[in-house]
Amino acid sequence: MAQHLRKPDWLKIRLGGNEQFTRTKSIVESHCLHTICTSGKCPNMGECWSRGTATFMIGGEICTRSCRFCNTLTGKPLPLDPKEPANVAESIRLMNLKHAVVTSVDRDDLPDLGASHWVNTIRAIKEVNPQTTVEVLIPDFQGRLELVDRVVDAAPEIISHNMETVRRISPLVRSAAKYDVSLSVLRRIAERGVVAKTGIMVGLGETEEEVLELMDDVLRTGTSVLTIGQYLQPSRKNIPVSEYVTPERFEYYRQRAVDKGFKKVESAPLVRSSYHAEKHV
Repeated sequence: MAQHLRKPDWLKIRLGGNEQFTRTKSIVESHCLHTICTSGKCPNMGECWSRGTATFMIGGEICTRSCRFCNTLTGKPLPLDPKEPANVAESIRLMNLKHAVVTSVDRDDLPDLGASHWVNTIRAIKEVNPQTTVEVLIPDFQGRLELVDRVVDAAPEIISHNMETVRRISPLVRSAAKYDVSLSVLRRIAERGVVAKTGIMVGLGETEEEVLELMDDVLRTGTSVLTIGQYLQPSRKNIPVSEYVTPERFEYYRQRAVDKGFKKVESAPLVRSSYHAEKHV
């Protein structure tokens, strides 16, 4: 049995509970929306919801993949909700968001892997909220770059696709996604002239050299924004934490990434893909 590591003091989470937190929670629930904030047990939910921001998760709440680091439900998804794009757009209007972040479960069960639903959602957001910038965190679409192109053509300001971890560990914790396929997705996004962004977790047993190698691999695709955060085991069924990386090491990674050429880097224990996303436009 893997040894359980005690969570250090720097990972203590401030819970939200102000009026804005309650209002955001009400908007999300009343529009029958799913957020990665809740399904992923994000440690920043209190802070973000108290600021009136949330990362919407489209395509339902059941994923067709079963990555060992993720707490999202896995299984056979329900049919897509045709009202979901409009509901997300209206919720963004009610929250008065200047920058909206949208992600999704993997929908490998669909012929287009959910690409049309992505396009409909982005277009609905922009029609209802013309002044709001849009960031999308997309799946790999099984490496089908024509589907990535469809998302690009819908004109979000930032397209993110997460590498999640270093090359060696990727097949151990990602159920279907492949390291080189993810690089090809990021390369296509950057080639199309959109801001490309990716995120990784540390604390899964990676070495410093592997993290720096990943930075080089990602930079070669043209990706300009990088987030680095601590992996936190969301439940006992998920892979355990191998190491709690110190804030000093996170700052070291941030500085190395900046020195290598990334234009924007967020690197700290509680950083997640959408943390302070409004700063990345």
